Amino acid sequence: MRRLLASFSSPLRLAAVLALAAWLAGCASTPGAEAQRPVRVKVFVAAMFEIGQNTGDRAGEFQHWYERYWKGATPIAVPGALGPVYCNVDGVCGAVLGMGKVNSSSSMQAILLNPRFDFSQAYYVISGVGGTPPSRGTIGEVNWATWLVDYDLGHRWAPEENTAGAPTFMPRKGYEEYRRFQLNPQLVGWAMKLSADTPLKDADSARTYRLRYPDAAARRAPFVGTGTHMTGDTFFHGPGMSKQAQYIAKLYGADDYVITEMEAAAITLVIKRTHGTDRVMSLRGAVNFDQGSPGETTLQHLDPAPGQTAGGFAETVANIEAVGSRVVDHIVAHWPQWQAGVPPLR
Repeated sequence: MRRLLASFSSPLRLAAVLALAAWLAGCASTPGAEAQRPVRVKVFVAAMFEIGQNTGDRAGEFQHWYERYWKGATPIAVPGALGPVYCNVDGVCGAVLGMGKVNSSSSMQAILLNPRFDFSQAYYVISGVGGTPPSRGTIGEVNWATWLVDYDLGHRWAPEENTAGAPTFMPRKGYEEYRRFQLNPQLVGWAMKLSADTPLKDADSARTYRLRYPDAAARRAPFVGTGTHMTGDTFFHGPGMSKQAQYIAKLYGADDYVITEMEAAAITLVIKRTHGTDRVMSLRGAVNFDQGSPGETTLQHLDPAPGQTAGGFAETVANIEAVGSRVVDHIVAHWPQWQAGVPPLR
């Protein structure tokens, strides 16, 4: 630099060079440079689908989250992901990942590996709707997963090729680390402590629909609970498939199967390979039973006549966000206690 300055014989030229150097030094601290720093994610909320727009119309899985945390936020496009990521100034980010294992997990991986985000200390809420067996749950309930189990990884065969009533499923060897995940019990405990008393919405149509089922659980008002979530690309229905899902849960040493969904185990596997699973939560709201009522065939339940659906969808997606946001808000508000990991459950 000394040689460079000496080469300028004119004071005017020297002044110009010094001004240029000062300007270049100032560029390093401009707001534009700050904007390129990775977003330090505290909580990431993953939804699977939205029905229309992110706000102002019929809500799907993402809209209530969006309206609470990201209304007006600038979307961040991520190559390889289904949709953009939204973040607020508190480090709460979220996105719609897509339905099904491949769709959702590929989006999650693209987001996790994108240099615009720092997920090194992030917590995850995998959020969406699902089904429930009438012996375990009800329409409008919201459930935190204790275990995630992959319904599809294994061997299956036609029921008529087996002993009557026997399971038509056998685990596939070599998939032990892929097919089940026990989520952090301490984190599940925190989630229940913070959200179990959340007031939940209900619908008249759901109240009427529940009366078709004799099960005490099916007739309950919406509540917050826990249990195993079964991830399957197959949208399975009927008492036989429900019984098989419970069989798989018990075969793997998991808790009772209470929710059927299509993404969580696959998303969790992606997160596990990059950051582990200690900070993963799976939150589902039940919008249907996984089987018909007595006297209703499985096909009739799967493809009901107009006006014969359970109802309560709008109330359930509102319930999911009401329950989940309690945990998100607590983590952000007490970040010094949560930053290094899940604090002891008090």
